[in-house]
Amino acid sequence: MAHFPHIACCIDDSSAAAVAIAEARRLRDLEPGRLTLVHAARWPLGPSGGFGGWVPDRERLVSAARDWLAARAAEVPGAETALVCGHPPAAVCEWAEEARPDLLVVASHRGAVERALLGSFAAFVAHHAPCPVLLVRPAGG
Repeated sequence: MAHFPHIACCIDDSSAAAVAIAEARRLRDLEPGRLTLVHAARWPLGPSGGFGGWVPDRERLVSAARDWLAARAAEVPGAETALVCGHPPAAVCEWAEEARPDLLVVASHRGAVERALLGSFAAFVAHHAPCPVLLVRPAGG
């Protein structure tokens, strides 16, 4: 059996994230180790501001994302957190390059239409992460 002293789990506000967290916890509980919940903050896409457009307050967005992540981590005893910013799959891979987790757990849950329009977070991470990646799917997903 593989040894994963540091497991990282990518989470968002989807129901599939609960499946990923449960699997990461199960693996962490097999032997002593760290569990880090990683969240990629979503930023508004496209231009904003100018011509009377609304400009989002970056500090407020970061603060809200940090608070949300802390609340999720409070539900997972012993979990650490990592908030990354930027293009979510690339930001997670950059974080993993520095943090060096032994395993990255990612939920794969988008349907075909969403993947075609938005791309696949899970596929990008699986192909570009510097560590092994475990893809989990919710039942019926």
